[in-house]
Amino acid sequence: MASVHAPQRAAKFRQAAFVYLHVGLLYEAAVWALWQAGRLPGARGPGWLWLLIGAAILAVVFWGLWRWQNVWFARAIWALHALRLPALINAAFLREPGVLPPAFYVTALVVVLINLWMLARAAWDL
Repeated sequence: MASVHAPQRAAKFRQAAFVYLHVGLLYEAAVWALWQAGRLPGARGPGWLWLLIGAAILAVVFWGLWRWQNVWFARAIWALHALRLPALINAAFLREPGVLPPAFYVTALVVVLINLWMLARAAWDL
């Protein structure tokens, strides 16, 4: 027996998938820009590897949210994405400006919070 909420729930997963896609594209663009500006830490690997790994993660998460529509998958992605918040808050508001301006981190913080909201709608709204 199908739930009366199934079409609305599926729409929330699709929306969360597309928001995550845009977050991923923003992160990929940031990695590209930092790589081209010579600001990626060389000790953490080459820029092309970061772009490749980021694209793979983006594809898996987008596909998982879009096709699988599993609440536990969305909750796990939400929890992993939420782990970014302390570092972003620290860089945006608490430490002295470094190589990147605080506005870079404030923008990332806003984007991550919007993504968390959309993931939460898919994972916990009934």
